[in-house]
Amino acid sequence: MSPKIKNILNKKNKSKIICLTAYSKNIAEEIDKYSDLILVGDSLGSVLYNYNTTRKVTLSMMIEHSKSVRQGVSKSLLIVDMPYNTYRTKAEALRNCKNVMKQTKCDGVKLEGGNKIKDIVQHLVINKIPVLGHLGIMPQTVKGKFKSKGKTTNERKQIIRDSKILEKAGAFGIVLECVEKSLAKKITKEISIPTIGIGSSNNCDGQILVTDDILGLTKSKIKFVKKYIDLRSYIRNAAKKFKFEVSSKKYPTKKYSY
Repeated sequence: MSPKIKNILNKKNKSKIICLTAYSKNIAEEIDKYSDLILVGDSLGSVLYNYNTTRKVTLSMMIEHSKSVRQGVSKSLLIVDMPYNTYRTKAEALRNCKNVMKQTKCDGVKLEGGNKIKDIVQHLVINKIPVLGHLGIMPQTVKGKFKSKGKTTNERKQIIRDSKILEKAGAFGIVLECVEKSLAKKITKEISIPTIGIGSSNNCDGQILVTDDILGLTKSKIKFVKKYIDLRSYIRNAAKKFKFEVSSKKYPTKKYSY
């Protein structure tokens, strides 16, 4: 087990795990010093490519973005989302995950699912590929509108069962997406590996948000998204100033010319 994964595990019940997403070197460099874990999420499909589903994200897309992010990450644990239909069998999962690990030099991968992928998770872990699980809303397989999870007795039982199955299979942590707060608290208490929440209350061991969301670059209206700065206004300002200086022949001056 790598020191970075040990660090994540050791934070369980001690200090909050800080997680953010990155799709490029420039962003990764700036968030690395403040993060414990950086995820190259398949959310890049909607954030960067305007896809209406993460199912359209390909393995090659994930690899290229992850290679860029890797160049900006030195401190944080770097995890890469395995896209839809790249881990349907143990053989397929191992082949694709090995490829991702080799090309991107990431520290591990994230897979969506519980009982259905337990054998795959176990197979990857046995083959020295660290796995971060993902339960609750699972964007790769969700049908229709996204709805929070854990409101019915059956849902609660299933998510609890799946979390324990992932733990037993060897996952080093689990992302809980839009899981009802009392259920998130119960799971966090009952399993020994860390939970990382997104829309699942502060009862989890850590939190993750999409960096573009907290920067105000997206126009997300999702309940759990908090915008920490309106970066769009700074971009508009810079573009406006550039336009003015070029139009008025104030740029480029001698200082910016060869």
